[in-house]
Amino acid sequence: MLLLALLAVPFVAALVSVLARTRRAMETANLAGFGVTFALALMVVSAVLARGPVSVWGGFLYADSLSALVCLLTASVALLCAVYAVGYVREDERSGLFEDAAAGLWQFRKYYSLTPLFVCAMLLVALANNLGVMWVAIEGTTLTSVFLVMFYGKVTSLEAAWKYAIIGGVGLSMALFGTLLAYYSAHRLAGSDTLAGLNWSVLAAHAAELDRTTMRLAFILVLVGYGTKAGLAPMHTWKPDAYSEAPVPAAALLSSALLNCALYGLIRFYILASRCLGAEFPGALLVLLGVLSMGIATPFILLQRNLRRLLAYSSIDQAGIMAIALGLGSKLGALALMLHMTFHSVTKPLLFLCAGNVHQHFKTDLFGKIKGGVLRTMPLTGGVFLMATLAVLGMPPFSMFQSEFLLVRAALGGGHYLATALFVLFGAGIFGGAMFHVGGLVLGAGDGQPAVALRPWRDLSMLALAGVLVMLAFWLPAPLLELIRGAARVITGD
Repeated sequence: MLLLALLAVPFVAALVSVLARTRRAMETANLAGFGVTFALALMVVSAVLARGPVSVWGGFLYADSLSALVCLLTASVALLCAVYAVGYVREDERSGLFEDAAAGLWQFRKYYSLTPLFVCAMLLVALANNLGVMWVAIEGTTLTSVFLVMFYGKVTSLEAAWKYAIIGGVGLSMALFGTLLAYYSAHRLAGSDTLAGLNWSVLAAHAAELDRTTMRLAFILVLVGYGTKAGLAPMHTWKPDAYSEAPVPAAALLSSALLNCALYGLIRFYILASRCLGAEFPGALLVLLGVLSMGIATPFILLQRNLRRLLAYSSIDQAGIMAIALGLGSKLGALALMLHMTFHSVTKPLLFLCAGNVHQHFKTDLFGKIKGGVLRTMPLTGGVFLMATLAVLGMPPFSMFQSEFLLVRAALGGGHYLATALFVLFGAGIFGGAMFHVGGLVLGAGDGQPAVALRPWRDLSMLALAGVLVMLAFWLPAPLLELIRGAARVITGD
């Protein structure tokens, strides 16, 4: 029942927000719902660590260490973004972005009902043992988040939402074909039982018996489909538009929790493909797309003029890094992937929360119009922003340095010398571009504006996430480390 409760709570929060008549009731429903969701995610983690995989309904919902980790990361980001969103959406209302009180209440209802549905769909991605249901859940994340992208109703928002829906829809249609082919590859194994033929734990246990030719094509289609959702190049073009148009709390969820879900889908199919075909075939494709993603992100970061689009290209880079780690096919690579996913789920939302503060204060995302000086005008935001930028770029002592160092070790140990060289080259370019833009933004002379006062909802959630970032740089709690190691063992089959 624990897994059912984890899905039910955000759904109920969405339903309450639809029926609520005041902004405060919607805020309360979201905060309470995500608080309970986070507690339930911790309970799922505890159960998995204590007893191993847990399931309900004959294995229809299933949680192993990998599922539990993704659920925990999703619930954590959702809770912090819910706290931040209270101050953020209220500031939108004060700034006159909503036409009148009725329009404002409608906007609040739209945000506070769609966001829990979005989170519910992401949790279902991690808990669905049936690959068909997992595909439906990932499609559900698109249907809910596309309305968040077009939240402000501007021409650019509608364009970004349309681009996101079309590109994502085409990608997910490829993933659907790949899922059907994976089922067909097991037709002799599963007979006419459709549910068993799409059951991941059954397929994983008998992966060596799957049809190799069909499985090869299935993995290619799924890689294109879920790679589109993850923002891997060359299917990445929806990301900069969507991230720059969505409300910042929603963009933070897109950049971390949704990315994790897309990678989760890829990981599940990678496990099947590697056990059926060997790790070389799926690994080579993942490394290729990962390096390509880093390479494409590099010039756009170097020449970027928009803050949130800069963060979007950083997410494309990070998706590439995680694809490379998965494609290495080694125990060290799997551990690096799980560590990087965890650390990125803390760092990237923090960057978006800082960017949201900057955007609402300066009323723009353009570097040329902000004219720097964030540290003088917004000391708290400026300091945290600079720290989080150093963290996402892999600077020691921050935790992403650890995961990237493990990735390099795994790549060199596996003989991937060209991929390692390109990883270092593109990483250096991204470091230079991001530090040039963010350093100028934070440390510039500014325009003499007075320092802003503390804004409780936004600043306290930002500080809480910054505290987690600093903690992880020096200490990884033992249960979390064990969960990460367990997730890595799911990938390697140990």
